[in-house]
Amino acid sequence: MLTDKPGLLDAVRARFAHVDTCPFEGPRVFFENAGGALTLNSVVATSAKFAAIPDNQGRDNPAAKALVALIDKAKDDMRVFFNAPHGQFFVGESGTELLFRLIRTAIVGTPQGRVLGTTLEHPATRSAAHHWAEVAGKPHILVPHDDDTGTVGAAAYAPEITPDTRVATILHTSPVTGMGMDVASIAAEIRKTAPECIIIVDGIQHAAHGRLDIASYDIDGYVVSPYKVFSRHGYGVAWVSDRLHAIRHEHLIDAPGNPWEFGTRDTGAYVTFSDVVDYFDWLGGEVSDATDRRARIVAAGEAIHAHEALLTEAMILGTGNLKGLAELPGVSILGGVENPAREGLVSLTVAGMAAPDVVTALRERGIRTHTRKADHYSGNVLTPLGLEGAVRVSMCHYNTQAEVAQFLQAMREITESVPA
Repeated sequence: MLTDKPGLLDAVRARFAHVDTCPFEGPRVFFENAGGALTLNSVVATSAKFAAIPDNQGRDNPAAKALVALIDKAKDDMRVFFNAPHGQFFVGESGTELLFRLIRTAIVGTPQGRVLGTTLEHPATRSAAHHWAEVAGKPHILVPHDDDTGTVGAAAYAPEITPDTRVATILHTSPVTGMGMDVASIAAEIRKTAPECIIIVDGIQHAAHGRLDIASYDIDGYVVSPYKVFSRHGYGVAWVSDRLHAIRHEHLIDAPGNPWEFGTRDTGAYVTFSDVVDYFDWLGGEVSDATDRRARIVAAGEAIHAHEALLTEAMILGTGNLKGLAELPGVSILGGVENPAREGLVSLTVAGMAAPDVVTALRERGIRTHTRKADHYSGNVLTPLGLEGAVRVSMCHYNTQAEVAQFLQAMREITESVPA
């Protein structure tokens, strides 16, 4: 627990930019982490440093060789962070773009058969699977998620898994409900019937919460958006298994190594992900006595999970003399009050008040949150619940109980202002 060690949470917060102040608005509590987490100060410095370097990889000069070495180091760091001893890592334009590329490759490059996903997924996977299944003439089957819990599990997948299921997509954590899925159990269920199925996971919302372990999942693709895991905008990170890598995919004619990347990539992007891994390594050393780097990263993930669970419990059940969301009049919580799948995110509605108005009222009280609308991003979750929108309150491990208390005080004022 981050609060068990005196001064640790302050040390954590000191490593992030704009932790309690918006450069445009002034002091605020940042509960919009699901939209993009805070950025490490080290990432800011690295970005500036590499933006100024004119050299490219692959030239005959010391600068070019140094850039290649830094990229190789970043890929090694990624292997440790994700626990992926096999397969390949590469960067692309964004997490969404990389999911499209992996799904396109898998659908176009496999024999005729079914493409399987769920109604819970972000459009990054649903749209890609829908589009390329249609192009390839393959049926795209969507497994219904559970509206009450905001989850979908192996048992829900099972009835739709057939021997000719060629490609399957899994959402690791929902950006709308905040609930995490058991990727390993879903993948195991798929492999029972369709052992050669290409399984691709959207890990974009999950990565900031730690506890990543690709080796235990038995999957073929995993994608994250680094700006949601303490890095910056402008790139995505993908991992592909040897099986997915072997499928014919686009690259320059005669390019050596059967590469996935297009053109010269930003070395700074790779190095900023090394900064993220270094941060997890540091945090793991603060919360454990582990000497192995992977063990420290695992320890960091456990500490992050425990701290976020503490914050979420305080937000829902209350802290000090402040009532939690579960006791505030007119407040409903998506996924229920008690849901063990929840990962640092609470989506809510206030009876008699539109979600955007709640977000505005919170902003006026110094709390940054976000509206999820029943649109092409979130309608798959909100529309079945009869909702036009919901307020997403998303926390990360650098947030504090004092900030939760400030939020609950603001919510009390807002709910008391709603006409009876």
